[in-house]
Amino acid sequence: QVHLVESGGDLVQPGGSLRLSCVVSGFTLKHYAVGWFRQAPGKEREGVSVIRTLDGTIYYADSVKGRFTISRDNAKMTVDLQMNSLKPEDTAVYYCAIGVDRYFSTSYYYLKPGAYDYWGQGTQVTVSS
Repeated sequence: QVHLVESGGDLVQPGGSLRLSCVVSGFTLKHYAVGWFRQAPGKEREGVSVIRTLDGTIYYADSVKGRFTISRDNAKMTVDLQMNSLKPEDTAVYYCAIGVDRYFSTSYYYLKPGAYDYWGQGTQVTVSS
C-alpha cells in the first residue's frame, strides 16, 4: 500500500522561507514522477514542481521558478520542496503526489494533477504578515 506523508507547512511572513518534506512508502516502480501540487481556497489544484526518476528532469510552474527548489533522496524515499521569497499568493494546501512515469512529451502534462496516482493528505502553507 502506497503512503505519502507531508510535513513542514506553517505560517510565514512574505519574503520568508519554508521547507516541505514528503516521505513516500510502498511505491516500488523504478520509473516514476513525484512532486508537489497546491490548492488555494476556491481554486483548482495546480502543479508546483515535479521530478522524474528516469533522468532526473525537473519541472516547475512558472509562478515558482527561481524561488522554489525540489529535491529527492532516493535512499530515504523523500521529496523536499524548498520555498524561498514566499508571497501571499503562495498560500495554499500543498500536496505531495506520485505516479508512474507516462513519458509525456512536455512539462505541461507532468504538472497536471490527473497524471498522478497517489496523494498525501496535504500540509497548510500560509504566507501573511
